[in-house]
Amino acid sequence: MTAPIPETLRIDKWLWHARFCKTRAIAQAKAEAGRIRINGNRVERSSFAVRIGDVMTLSAGGKILALRVLALGERRGPPPEARMLYELIED
Repeated sequence: MTAPIPETLRIDKWLWHARFCKTRAIAQAKAEAGRIRINGNRVERSSFAVRIGDVMTLSAGGKILALRVLALGERRGPPPEARMLYELIED
C-alpha cells in the first residue's frame, strides 16, 4: 500500500525541492528573512506550510518571481522534475 500524498509541505523543503536554494539551510534562512510572500502574506518561519495552488512571490537570480505551486514534490530531483512543481505567473 502506498503512503498518502501530503496536503502541505514546509516552505524550506519546497524551496529546496524546486531548486530555488542549493541547500535546505539556505532555504530556511531565506524563509526566515521575511522576503517571501505566499498568497500576499509575509513568511517568517521556515515551517510555513505550502499548499498546491498557493501563489508565491520571491527573489531568485536577481529577479522578483511570482509563481503558482503546482505540486509539493517528494524529493529534490533533476531540474526538469523541479520545474514541474510550479508555474511562473506573467504580469
